[in-house]
Amino acid sequence: MFPRIPPITQGLMIACVVMFLLQQLLGDAATASMMLWPLGANGLDIFSADYTFKPWQLLTYGFMHGSFPHLLFNMLALYTFGAPLEATWGNRRFLTYFLVCIVGAGVLQLIVGWWTVSNGGVPYPTVGASGGVFGLLLAYGMLFPNQRLMLIFPPIAMKARTLVIVYGAIELMLGFTGLQPGVAHFAHLGGMLFGWLLIRYWRGQPPFNKRKPPGPRLVR
Repeated sequence: MFPRIPPITQGLMIACVVMFLLQQLLGDAATASMMLWPLGANGLDIFSADYTFKPWQLLTYGFMHGSFPHLLFNMLALYTFGAPLEATWGNRRFLTYFLVCIVGAGVLQLIVGWWTVSNGGVPYPTVGASGGVFGLLLAYGMLFPNQRLMLIFPPIAMKARTLVIVYGAIELMLGFTGLQPGVAHFAHLGGMLFGWLLIRYWRGQPPFNKRKPPGPRLVR
């Protein structure tokens, strides 16, 4: 179907499209148990059993999307950054990285959602592959820092490393200021954070100890 797209990237894109079609066909009520619901909402009478946190949501939410533009943007980014990363890392490592970023983004979003509910905020579900996409953006910037990318808006070119810094700073600002409500900015940052940690782990860099090569054996 997509001959130029590596198999894992293609599979992830197809999974997201299929899930989005199921959302449109079945409706939110039938797919609510796959969205990421915050901790602490269990005791609220307005929430049914489907509108509470369940462990599998840390994966399933990443394949759901709130609108067609949301899906389109994430699939474009998944193709742009995912294809070269999969070609570099291989299928298994790329899939591991993407799923870790999805789960990591969900974990940070759970913390933010718990804090919101604890302070009287209204619980809301989170959906979208954006946490994984931002993790891919970070990896692309680390592996190909000098590769120039053209933004859609504004239409300017910049190095991948610069793009990662700019997007990270914007997400941090929007997350703390609340200037763009309805977007899980801390989930985006969570995807970048866990992606960075995983790459550091693979490279044996701090905060992870690098494995020392085995020493010579003494013959007595």
